[in-house]
Amino acid sequence: MPEPTYTEKDWDDVRTAFASSIMVDTQISSLAQNLDGPVWPVKSKDETPSRYIDLSYGEALELLALKGQTADKLDLLISIMKETLAFDSPFGDMVEQTEAASVRDNPLLKNMARIDVAENFPISLTALNADTVEFCKLENLKTLGEFAVFAQGMSQNVIIGGDFRKLLNALSNLDEATLAEILPFRKGTKGLHLVEALAQATRLPNPTPKAKEASVWFADEFAQLQKDFAGGSGIARQLGVLNNLELEKKVTDLIRQLIRPGLRGDAPQSDSGKPGFFKRFFKK
Repeated sequence: MPEPTYTEKDWDDVRTAFASSIMVDTQISSLAQNLDGPVWPVKSKDETPSRYIDLSYGEALELLALKGQTADKLDLLISIMKETLAFDSPFGDMVEQTEAASVRDNPLLKNMARIDVAENFPISLTALNADTVEFCKLENLKTLGEFAVFAQGMSQNVIIGGDFRKLLNALSNLDEATLAEILPFRKGTKGLHLVEALAQATRLPNPTPKAKEASVWFADEFAQLQKDFAGGSGIARQLGVLNNLELEKKVTDLIRQLIRPGLRGDAPQSDSGKPGFFKRFFKK
């Protein structure tokens, strides 16, 4: 077996520095993927730096051995943590890099690109809680791209929680289920979508302002909804992705208000005696 590249001192230095990193609870396999380097062999969800940083050099080797890994994997772990800190702490002395290079190599932005999430998507169209939205306003973070750059450049000593950390971890790990809670993201696909944005808007006491903003951002998808609405076909199929009949009804009503403000409840019967579109739509 080759001699270790890193020493016990290297391990103590990097684990101490990583203790206050915003990436401490991110899966090591995701960190390795973001660095485009060697793959981390252990894939479990709880396989994060936080599982190792309280261990001594010898204890870390023992834990890796229990997981069936050879001693050289501690070298790999140290390398992953060191390189991650280079992005995580641009103000530290572990690396010197320009602001442009930091943005270009930002792993959060790379992951957003992988799933076709636009960097200029507005924070106002997310489902982040009120406290996190207010924090973003105070820091003048208007888009997901600005959120990613800010998160990557935060001081290691800043402790974050709530939806800020939830979104950060979801983007770091490409956790589709969590992304779908916070963004109008559809699991199993790429990009963001109007139907999911309207579904998230229905959670608000007054969903109309957010729905109007979403209709402007997703202009092409809204134009298609308007066309389907006018033609009396296709809208049920589009809403079926929500897989929730009660939610589909709420979104349908919200779409109706966007397209024909003031129209409420079931549409009246037409002069031909046929039921209105939404009666036909909900008829069993």
